[in-house]
Amino acid sequence: MRIDRFLTGITTSGTPHLGNYVGSIRPSVQASLRPGVQSFYFLADYHALIKVGDPARIQRSTLEIAASWLACGLNPDKVVFYRQSDIPEIPELTWLLSCVLGKGVLNRAHAYKAAVDKNTAAGTDPDADVNVGLFMYPVLMGADILMFNAHQVPVGRDQVQHIEMARDMAASFNHRYGEHFVAPEAAIDDFVATLPGLDGRKMSKSYDNTIALFAPRAQLQKLINSIVTDSKAPGEPKAIEGSALFQIYQAFATADETRALQQAYANGIAWGDAKAMVFERIDREMAPMRAAYEALLADPAKIEAILDAGAAKARAIATPFMTKLRHAVGLRDLRAQASANVKAAKMALPLFKQYREKDGQFYFKLQDADGKLLLQSAAYASPKDAAQSIGALQQQGAVALIDLGAQVALAEGASSADVDLALLALREAKAQAKSDKSAA
Repeated sequence: MRIDRFLTGITTSGTPHLGNYVGSIRPSVQASLRPGVQSFYFLADYHALIKVGDPARIQRSTLEIAASWLACGLNPDKVVFYRQSDIPEIPELTWLLSCVLGKGVLNRAHAYKAAVDKNTAAGTDPDADVNVGLFMYPVLMGADILMFNAHQVPVGRDQVQHIEMARDMAASFNHRYGEHFVAPEAAIDDFVATLPGLDGRKMSKSYDNTIALFAPRAQLQKLINSIVTDSKAPGEPKAIEGSALFQIYQAFATADETRALQQAYANGIAWGDAKAMVFERIDREMAPMRAAYEALLADPAKIEAILDAGAAKARAIATPFMTKLRHAVGLRDLRAQASANVKAAKMALPLFKQYREKDGQFYFKLQDADGKLLLQSAAYASPKDAAQSIGALQQQGAVALIDLGAQVALAEGASSADVDLALLALREAKAQAKSDKSAA
């Protein structure tokens, strides 16, 4: 039975928020419990460098996101949990993949196109303030995925393009260097909510409208009370469509709880009372995990040890795989090549022997690498005729014996298969010699 590999990561660019929890952390932890799945979870700190120039922020975010995953139930003994920057094979693979991917593919990447379109609209250089990291982001993401040959990568619909690019990279590399990568698939769960933020837009650090995942109880209440609602007064029916407050509640509540709030909306619940319900429901789920999170934050050495152990597990896969990939592209130990050449030079090969007997006639025979006689010819009037028969054997293999008839016979104890193997060895040796000559 195939064991599916499941891989996901979170960029270490800020404090995790409820949107991260609902959209990534919670479903990822649930997925890690499924049988027949090998799960990989990583802290995408290389990705963070694309848009964060504050080293302290990246370090703090790495600590907070690692603690969040662990507090939410991720078991590092059951999964491969690592920091992206602890795996040097990933940036190396990024370079290998960049050498097989066309630039035109990256020109169409959503993030890059959005930056170019913004600059164009402003009348500035299309690439103004666009760093190479942003342009190369899809290749680094492809390396994250292909390094571990992940079968399933959970992403939102806005990230599907990156999975398609990873598939392109895998196909291009495989076409050029042989089969090394599996084609990953985007795992899209339409039932995983995308949470709105305080202002109704998608909850995002970019919009500064987030609710911190493990905000203290009093701060969580204050943030929920600040969620934008309409101006309808108590007693007036309220619509759930477009209500950020209702959508946030729905992401945490059971089906029965959701129906109860929907009815309360229809009955004209006051916004203050609705916000109190949302706060209590979220806090009930977060409170026990918040305590675990705070304990982990207070012990960064424990998290570092967990990540070190995860990196060792990840590199146990990545290091030998990268050795294989380096060999595939020609980044090889020169001593091994020299040894192979010496060995090839010394290795015995099958041999055609042409000779003339005392009767003045010309003959040939084929011996295998050990000197065993495989074929013996009858007499030829000229060496040219003998050479033509040898040429037919070299081109056609043992099947040429049919046309040669009684002129060439199998030796006692030899078979047509023995002849074919010997002739194949001669062809391969000839092809290798030609290749070596061309390389020189």
